[in-house]
Amino acid sequence: MSSPSILVNRDAEGLAHAVAARLITRLVDVQSSGEVAQVVLTGGRVAAVVYRAVAESPARSAIDWRRVEFWWGDERFLPEGDPERNETQAWDALLSHVDVDPALVHPMPADTGQGPEAAADEYAATLAAAAGPGDRDGVPTFDVLMLGVGPDGHVASLFPEHPALQEVERSSVAVHGAPKPPPIRISLSFPALNRAHEVWFVVAGDDKAKAVRLALSGTGPLQIPAAGVKGLNRTLWLLDEAAAGDIPHEIRAPRT
Repeated sequence: MSSPSILVNRDAEGLAHAVAARLITRLVDVQSSGEVAQVVLTGGRVAAVVYRAVAESPARSAIDWRRVEFWWGDERFLPEGDPERNETQAWDALLSHVDVDPALVHPMPADTGQGPEAAADEYAATLAAAAGPGDRDGVPTFDVLMLGVGPDGHVASLFPEHPALQEVERSSVAVHGAPKPPPIRISLSFPALNRAHEVWFVVAGDDKAKAVRLALSGTGPLQIPAAGVKGLNRTLWLLDEAAAGDIPHEIRAPRT
């Protein structure tokens, strides 16, 4: 697992556009080697701006969008099309604006009455079917996995002290009693989240500053789940000044 690198942008808007440019470059690099790029999407305010910036960038034409496979790190267990679903956000901001292959877009199941455990098992089976001979833990090895971080240090839908943090076998888990609505969710587990070449934490806002500091200072993942996810090759903390406000200056990179 990689040691983290920290890059700080002036504000949330600048951060989102920098992440968008980085994502385009990364996808082009992966495809240049003949691979189908594997990307795990996140949700949230900053993610929506990132996706819109990618969709609006002239450089997006450098990507063969039909050779990008999309996954999600977590999802609110709500009916299909609900505006609160991460999938809905991603389609509205990006996926409906580029020529994706629908067979390579893998949203987490919506609430159709089957229950979150069955939905989590279904997603785990989808991940396992996409895993190749060199992959581990029943998931493909992702190229980029993007995560937000909550003020409490949660990532995906893995919340502090919740039972899902203890999962070591299943790649996808049902989450009950989430401390922010809606209370029922589906999330990748730690074993799955740790199967990415590059993990990008994309975080903005001073309400996240304490969680960022704790995650980078050795706090355990049961208290700060963000501390439990690292890239196989690279872990990037992509922050705005507000989110980086509590990080000791000696470990901060220059502002971009």
